[in-house]
Amino acid sequence: MTRKSPATVQLGSEVLLRSQFDLIRGKRVGVVTNHSALLHDRTHLVDALVSAKDVHVVALFGPEHGIRGQAPDRKEIKDELDPRTGVPTFSLFGRTTKPTSRMLKGIDILLFDIQDVGARFYTYITTLALTMEAAGEREIPYVVLDRPNPIAGVLTEGPILEESLKSFVGWLPLPIVHGLTIGEIASMMAGEGWLRGKVHPPLHIIKMKGWRRKLYSDETDLPWIRPSPSIRSLHTALVYPGTCLIEGTNVSEGRGTEHPFEYIGAPWIQSRILLNELNSRQCPGVVFGAVSFTPRSTRTVTTDSKYESELCHGISLNVVDRRQFRPVATGMHVLFSLRDLYPRHFQIKTRRFDELVGSREVREALKKDHSTVEQLTARWDDGLQQFKKIRSKYLCYR
Repeated sequence: MTRKSPATVQLGSEVLLRSQFDLIRGKRVGVVTNHSALLHDRTHLVDALVSAKDVHVVALFGPEHGIRGQAPDRKEIKDELDPRTGVPTFSLFGRTTKPTSRMLKGIDILLFDIQDVGARFYTYITTLALTMEAAGEREIPYVVLDRPNPIAGVLTEGPILEESLKSFVGWLPLPIVHGLTIGEIASMMAGEGWLRGKVHPPLHIIKMKGWRRKLYSDETDLPWIRPSPSIRSLHTALVYPGTCLIEGTNVSEGRGTEHPFEYIGAPWIQSRILLNELNSRQCPGVVFGAVSFTPRSTRTVTTDSKYESELCHGISLNVVDRRQFRPVATGMHVLFSLRDLYPRHFQIKTRRFDELVGSREVREALKKDHSTVEQLTARWDDGLQQFKKIRSKYLCYR
C-alpha cells in the first residue's frame, strides 16, 4: 500500500509574513508565544519578526514552560529579557496570568502563536483567553496565527466543563477533546461571549492554508514540535486527553520516564492483573502492554514525579487505530479498573481530579460499584451534541 504524500500546510504565521504583513507593518507588536512558534525552516516567529523591516517587537508573553519551552511542568516562571533577541519577556505562568496595563503599555497589536495539543486542560487555552480579555479591555487588536490540531479536528469527547470547576486547567465550557484549532477556539470565545464582561478585542484569525480537519500532524509536511516537554510525540498527544486524568490520582502517569502519559503505574500494581482486566474491556484502537518503570525527575521536564526513584508496575498504551481510539473513554476504563482491582490503594485527589475532568460526576461514579464506563459516557451525549451545534458556527476548515 502506497503511503499518501503529506499535505502541504502553510501556517498562520507564514501567511502573515508572506501575504498579510500589512496588519503589523509600522506597528509596535507584542507576541504571546513559546518555543513551538516555528516556521517550516525552523526559524522562530519572533526571530523572523525582529529581523523584519517596518515592525518593532516590543514585548513577549510566555505561557507555562516559558518562551523557549525549557521550564518543567507547573514551574513558576519569572519575567526576563529573551536571551536570543533581548526583547522584554513577561511571564503569564506564576503570580501573573493575565497581562497588566504596564505589560501592554505601548503595544499597538498583539499576536498569538502557540501550538495547542487538542485537550481542554492544556493551559495554553487559558493563556489565550486571558490575553484576549486583557487586549479587549484596552481595545488592542488581537491576531491569532492558526496552527493545526495535532490529533485532528474531528473527534469531540468527554464532559463539558462545569462553571464551578473553572480553573487554569479548565477555563472554557469545552469537552476534554474539543476538535478545534486554536484559532477556532478564539473565534468561539469572542462569538459566544465567554470572556469576562463579554469583552473581546478587535479579533483577526489568520487561517492556515492546506490543512483539513481529518489530518493528524504526521499527515502534514510540518515537523513535530513538542507542545510541552512531556508531550514527546504524536502518540503521546493521542493518549494524553485520557491519561492526563491520572494526574488527579495517586497513580503515576509516567512523568519522569521516557514515556509520560503512555505509562501508567504504581508500586502496588500487579501489571499482569491490570493488563488482563483492561484487555477484557476491549477498548477500541488501543493495545495494552505490561511495563515496569522508575520515575526520576529532571530539571527541564518534571520536578515532581510521583514515586520518585521507586519501582512501579503497570501498563502501557499503544494506539494501533487512532480513528477508532477514544482517549477519554479509555482513560475511564483505566480508572474504573484501578478502582475495582485496588480499592485499598487507589485514591483520588478530589479537587485536582474534578478540575481535570471538568465534572464531579466521574469521581462520584467511581464511588458507586454499579456504575459502568458505558453508562457514564452516555450521560455526556446531550452536552456534546449541544457543543457541536455551537462549534459548527466557528469551524474554519473542512
